[in-house]
Amino acid sequence: MTSILIKFFANAVALAAAVWIVGDITLGDSTTSDSDRVVTLLVVALIFGLVNLIVKPIVKLFALPLLILSLGLFALVINALMLMLTAAIAGDSFEVDGFGAALLGGLIISIVSWAVTMVLDRD
Repeated sequence: MTSILIKFFANAVALAAAVWIVGDITLGDSTTSDSDRVVTLLVVALIFGLVNLIVKPIVKLFALPLLILSLGLFALVINALMLMLTAAIAGDSFEVDGFGAALLGGLIISIVSWAVTMVLDRD
């Protein structure tokens, strides 16, 4: 149970970092209050976690030849696609403008999520 909460918290922190660093990834609009943005961030983190849990393994299975040929670098493209799918599911509350922003955001999310999980998960 704590592992799920750690991954959820890591996703939320990583998404917040991506929104903060990448200008083309937005969370809400300019009139949204900070408390609403936190709630939106938590909902988007939940959606992102479910997308990574359900859709990402299927996409990786079908993309296995490309993953092997690119020595795993195609995983960055898969992460970007999962971020764009999350934005499509979340609607207007979370937007990713373009594939370049999604690629950079996916890279940031991967690194930050890994680092937060390493710090918090002491098993």
